[in-house]
Amino acid sequence: MMNVSAVMIVKNGARTIEKSLESLKQFDDVVVYDNGSTDGTQAIASQYPNVRLIEGQFDGFGTTKNRAASYALHEWILIIDSDEVVDTELLNALQTQPLDPNTIYIVNFLAYYKEIPIRHCGWNNQKIRRLYNKTVTKFNDNFVHENIIDEGMKKLPIPGNMKHYSYMSISDFIVKLDRYSTLFATDNVGKKSSSPAKAFFNGLYSFFRTYVLKRGFLDGYAGLIIAFSHMATNFYKYIKLYEMNLEQKSKRGE
Repeated sequence: MMNVSAVMIVKNGARTIEKSLESLKQFDDVVVYDNGSTDGTQAIASQYPNVRLIEGQFDGFGTTKNRAASYALHEWILIIDSDEVVDTELLNALQTQPLDPNTIYIVNFLAYYKEIPIRHCGWNNQKIRRLYNKTVTKFNDNFVHENIIDEGMKKLPIPGNMKHYSYMSISDFIVKLDRYSTLFATDNVGKKSSSPAKAFFNGLYSFFRTYVLKRGFLDGYAGLIIAFSHMATNFYKYIKLYEMNLEQKSKRGE
């Protein structure tokens, strides 16, 4: 019996969550923490007998993931998104490999746009912390760019992969860049400075880094979409932060 709970926070994941939950059928405990889906995500999740659907609010990624993990039956937590799929090698490792509570396990990621493998753009074979013991550590409270707290912890890879189907259409890029840029600005207002020039040059360099330095051009038209999305995300992150900082100063009468 696997002593790992899969924990997912989701909002409007109906297009991909079924594929994700199918890969988790051998888990006896899957927590799906839904924060306001309006696309039928809850109905899909409820069809799986090993899923416990929890509905609650979103307070930033770090805080919300910790809240979702608090509902898990097991001490070991595998964090998974609604657009991610556990492959058979990773599933086998979770079922058979002894786990050390003082270790955070790092999962290898294989990225896709629709069903197209993305081998460049900085997306290929990313190593991300996803498996931890909740009695020993947890996520930090970051609104975005959250991570598992690793002070005094070992960090080791675990065999297998997560397949990441994060974007199923060009519209997905637009929706996500708006959401993530707003979260970044909200998290950093009053803490970081910004300017129109910073927004412009961050966006420009992000495109160059993704498309040229990380060889996104080798991924064809999908690489161009990804590079442009990175550019737009960085531009809007810093221009929204600039605007929020101005509004905060105005409220203070500065």
